[in-house]
Amino acid sequence: MIEVDTSKGLARFQEFRAATPQAVLVLGHGAGGGGVAPDLAALAEALPPMGVSVLLHEQPWKVAGKKVAAAPAVLDVAWIESLATLDGPLIVGGRSAGARVACRTAADVGAVAVVALAFPLHPPGKPERSRAAELAVDVPLRVIQGERDPFGRPAEFPAGLDLVAVPGDHSLRQGLDQVVAAVVDFVGGNASA
Repeated sequence: MIEVDTSKGLARFQEFRAATPQAVLVLGHGAGGGGVAPDLAALAEALPPMGVSVLLHEQPWKVAGKKVAAAPAVLDVAWIESLATLDGPLIVGGRSAGARVACRTAADVGAVAVVALAFPLHPPGKPERSRAAELAVDVPLRVIQGERDPFGRPAEFPAGLDLVAVPGDHSLRQGLDQVVAAVVDFVGGNASA
C-alpha cells in the first residue's frame, strides 16, 4: 500500500505490479460500496501477468471511512495530487465516479489514454442531466458500459466514441470477462511504460 498526503486528506494506492511492465494503469473507485468493486478486482488480477501494472487509487474520503463521496472538485484535486507522485506516462481510468474523475483530469495528470468503466452518463431516470461533455478528452478513450446500465445505456452515448457494450448493468459483474478483454485490448494499443 502506498499512502499519499494530499491537501484533501490521506489517499492510498494498492499496487499490482507486472514483472516487466509495458504499461501502467491507474484506476479510481466509484462513489459507493465497500471494498474493491468486482471489475477493478478482476483487472488488478488479470493485467499484471500480461505486462500491465495496476494501481488502484483510494480517495481521501474513503480512506477516512466516510460513507458519502466528496464533491467532484475535491475528488479531482485529490486525484491530481496523488498521481503527481507517480512516474508517468500513465493510462488512467476508473469505474463510475472514478471514470468521471479520470476523464475530467486527463490533461492535468498527463494521461496517455483513459478507460471509463460504467461511466455514469446521467443520474438514473434523468437523461436530461447528461455528463457527456466530460468524455471530451484529448487522448484515446475507451468506455466500457453495461447494456442495461440505468446511468446510461450504450445507445445513449454520443456517436463516434470507442464504446464497448458488455452484458449486465452498472456493476459490470455479468460481463467481467468482456471488461477485462476490452481493457487488455485498449491498453495494449496505448502502452505507456
